[in-house]
This record gives sequence, C-alpha cells and structure tokens, in this order.
Amino acid sequence: MCGIVGYIGSQPSAPILLDGLRRLEYRGYDSAGLAVQVPGAGIEIRRAVGKLRNLESALRERPLDGSVGIGHTRWATHGRPSEVNAHPHVAGPIALVHNGIIENHLELRRRLEGRGCAIASDTDTELVAHLIQLEVAQGKSLEDAVRGALAELQGAYAIAVLSEKEPERIVVAKHSSPLVVGLGEGESFCASDIPALLPYTRDMIFLEDGEVAVLERDRIRISKLDGTAVERAPRRIDWSPVMAEKAGYKHFMLKEIFEQPRAMEDTLRGRLDREARDIHGHEIGLSDDDARTVRRVVLLACGTSHHAAMTGRYHIEALARVPTVVELASEFRGRDGVVGEGDLVIAVSQSGETLDTLVAAKEAKAKGAKVLAIANVIGSAIPRMSDAVFYTHAGPEIGVASTKCFTTQLANILMFAIWLGRRRDTLSADRAGALVEALARLPHTMQDVLTGTRQLVANLARRYVDARDVLYLGRGLSFPIALEGALKLKEISYVHAEGYAAGEMKHGPIALIDSHVPVICLVPRDSHYDRSLSNLQEAKAREARVISVATEGDEAARTFSDDLIEVPDVPEELTPLLTVLPLQLYAYYVADYKGTDVDQPRNLAKTVTVE
Repeated sequence: MCGIVGYIGSQPSAPILLDGLRRLEYRGYDSAGLAVQVPGAGIEIRRAVGKLRNLESALRERPLDGSVGIGHTRWATHGRPSEVNAHPHVAGPIALVHNGIIENHLELRRRLEGRGCAIASDTDTELVAHLIQLEVAQGKSLEDAVRGALAELQGAYAIAVLSEKEPERIVVAKHSSPLVVGLGEGESFCASDIPALLPYTRDMIFLEDGEVAVLERDRIRISKLDGTAVERAPRRIDWSPVMAEKAGYKHFMLKEIFEQPRAMEDTLRGRLDREARDIHGHEIGLSDDDARTVRRVVLLACGTSHHAAMTGRYHIEALARVPTVVELASEFRGRDGVVGEGDLVIAVSQSGETLDTLVAAKEAKAKGAKVLAIANVIGSAIPRMSDAVFYTHAGPEIGVASTKCFTTQLANILMFAIWLGRRRDTLSADRAGALVEALARLPHTMQDVLTGTRQLVANLARRYVDARDVLYLGRGLSFPIALEGALKLKEISYVHAEGYAAGEMKHGPIALIDSHVPVICLVPRDSHYDRSLSNLQEAKAREARVISVATEGDEAARTFSDDLIEVPDVPEELTPLLTVLPLQLYAYYVADYKGTDVDQPRNLAKTVTVE
C-alpha cells in the first residue's frame, strides 16, 4: 500500500520525484525516500520518517543532483516506521523501491543471511535488493538480474530498480500491485497511480502481472518474465492535473464531496436511454443472453465499496428479481465459497487493485463464474482479469475516505440493475423510465443538497464535536448508508460510531442510548418510512439527541427530532445517493473541527493492495 515513482530524462529528477510522491502520499505516509543517480558519485539516498515534508527538509540540507531516480512513500507492512526501514533499499550497486508484500520473506532472509548478506532492515523489500545484487554479481545485466530475482519471489510486488552499473535506465516490474509507466518527450516515468504522472504526461501504459519494463530516456521496452517482448500502445488519459489539486478547498475530501455532481454527470453520460426508458448496455460488456441466463448474483467488495454492494443487493433483487448475496471479499476468499457456472460475480473496487477483492474474483472465475468489475481506474487489475467491466468516472480521488467514488458506484450498480431487469422482463418500461429520468436529474439534485445543507451540517458538527459515541440508524436502502456514515466518521475523526439496521435497535443498541449519544436517523419517505419513524421516536424517548435526515416537508420527522436535515423527494432507489451527502459533510466537519488529518487519517491508506 505504498507509493512508488521513477523518472529518467534530462530534467533534475528530485523535484519531479517529490512532486509525484506528494500526489501519491495518500498511499502511505509513515516514511519516504529518494534514490538518484548522481553523476560521478553513483547512487545517493535520502530518507526520512514521517510525512513527506520531512524528506523535503532533508533534501534542502543535502540536495540530490541527477536526472535519473526513484522515490517511495511508505505504509508499513514489514518493519516499524523508521529511517532504516524506509525505502529505497540498497544492496551493493542496487537501489530499489517496492509496493506489496513478499510472502516467502522469512525463507529468503534465512537463505540470504546464509550466503553472507548483511541485511540492515526488518523489511521484506531489502531482501529483493539483495537477490538482484547477487544476480548482478554473476555478470548479468540489470534487466536479467531482476528477472532472476523475481523468479524466487512469492507474493505481491511493484518494484523500480536502479543500478550504478547501468545508470541510464530504470527497470520496473509488477505482480498483483499497481504500476503504470508514462511516455514523454525524451523522458520516461513510472508510478503506482495516474495522478503522480499527470503534470508530465498523459500517455501511459498499464503493466500487466508478470511483466518487466526497461525505462530509458527515449523509449520503454516491455517484456514478460520469460523475456518475450510485449507490444502495447499507450493510452491517453484525459484527467487534467488540476483534477488532482485542491482547487481552493481546505482539504481534498471537501473538494471531492463537492465534485460529486460533476462525477455523477460523467458517470451517467451516454448511459441513459431516455427515449427507450432503458440503460445503454454497451459499456457493461455483457450480452442480453448473459442477463437472461444468470441464476444468481454475488457481489464482492471491501470497506466503503462493500456498503455500495449492499445497496446492489436491494436493487438487483427488487428490479431484476435475481437472488443476490453480498460478500466481504476478505472472508469469501478464505472459506472456499460455493460459486460456479450460472453465477455472475460483481467485483466492486474503487481502485480496481484491492487485493482481497482481486483474489476473491479470481477464485470465483476459476470455479466457472462470470465476473463483472465495477471500478474507477481504467486498466487496473480487477477490470483486466474480469469478463466485463462497467467503469465509474469519478476521476482521481485523493482523500483516503472515499466520497465521489462511493456515490458513482451506487449509480453504476443501480444502472446495472435497471439494465438487468429490463432484459429479464421483471422491470416495466414505465418504472424504468421513471428511474432513468430521476437519474438524469440527479447531478442537479445532488448539487442542491450539498449547497443547501452545507452550513446546517457544519453547525451540527460544531454542536456535537465532543460526542464520544454516535449511532446511525436506517432501514432498507438506508441501512448501508447508516453503515457508511458511521465508517466515514470513524475514519477521519476517530470518533466511535456504529451503523445499525434500525429494526435491530431493541436487540442491543438501544442500551447505548442516553442524552450524551447523538443518534442520526435516516428516515426518507420510502417503503420503510413508518417503521423508521417509530425507531426515531424510540430513540427520542430515551433522551437521545436525534438528528434526522428526512424528505423535504416531513413534519412528523421534524416534530420528533432535535435537528432535521431535508433532502428532495426522489424515487426510493435514489435515496441513498442523497442521504449520504450530509453524512459525508458531517464526518468532514467533525474531523476538521477536531483538527485531525482529514485527507490522510492515521493507520489508513487509499488502496489496500496488501493483506
């Protein structure tokens, strides 16, 4: 879950590497470092513990001069955060940065120590550097040495390697961890994610598992581990650099919350067939026969994406009448789940690189299931291994706590359910048409909610900022949103929060309620409204401070609530896309008032590509 970046060209490399690391800092921030080929001096290293600014300070004191280098920002997996455990790691003439986990590191450490290697750190990464160094010592080229070392590794890796013996190239390779290379004019780049390269190039190649690339100033050569050449044209990425900047907002998260109407518009564009009252299915990648013959849907996801998947179960069963289950990918992959031919597995991942979801989807595919990916990053690992892919178009999301990626996932899953229901004749044209029209209006509706509730929610956050516990209650489609609201508050403000199905109140959570516990009740006018309103009253009767998110004009909810946040009246299927917005804002403002690191909360990283 680290970030790596590399540059070879004619410009000074250190500023470019630092800028790339700054754009990747959401991937890890317990330490950072650079390795640069310094003319006449070989490879020099600078490393620092903590945030990237500490590395910048070290470079001001001891600059690095050279036009070839690699960089790394770390999220610890093996070895505590320390300068000695920070990347890049060095062995002889080799310097290396790595994202991933080497599963056979204990065996490799014993073997390398037996061969006399002096291993300075507690990391698995340093072992890879020593393996490459031993191969180079036998007279192999850097490229061949990397191949030889990789043959001994088990686990996940994306690596970038320098050698003092070959100062005019960088060798990179990947397996189960993301890596993209970029092509410029007389310069080449590599990074863990697209935003690091956007200021310098939009022409990028996504490496596949088991591939090695040699980066030189004027070319990039790609091959498989066995040396077979690979020809792959670069893709033009249309994200602009400004999309990865704060654009005047205090934090990336707040910017991304307010980008949701735009992200939704981009995600819906070209997919709503208003005339036919249907969804254009050409981007889904499944045939009408696939839709008619699927016997069960299995949704796989982790974290926030799991909450999006939970809404999918409601939509697919209600609109397409297909039995649907939702699985935590981390649990599914460990229990030999029953899945096979006739099952459609939908793997939901913002980054498309989430390791648990990737492995679970691969297992399901190996058992005969068809796999559909829902992801935000084009060319990422899960879409590549899937039979079909339905991309969201949220653009880069820098804040660790997901907002716009979540709501665009909700939209994609709902569009898929409409498409599936129409092809299975379980959804009438009239009902589908009403949903399509509501989706077409959704970006404007979301904008109204964000601008209309921002100040109210900020005031509520100020009022309840010292609450140590918060409960979120919802029924039906509002239950996953209650879970998501609680997760957001926990992630960035470190306040204990729990989301519950409101019908489960009397089975335990009601014991927690008193005058010190704010209870956030989701009570939109939907098919669960009467029972949700009853739960709200039960919380109020126990002296809870009730904050309700309700449909505009709901006087009953106003009567029984201490504070009321209103959202427009929309078809029930779209309510999660509106009720989640004030919950995102509430979490943001509580964290901001507490002074926590909103964009990079402690112990978390954006993309979980390790176990």
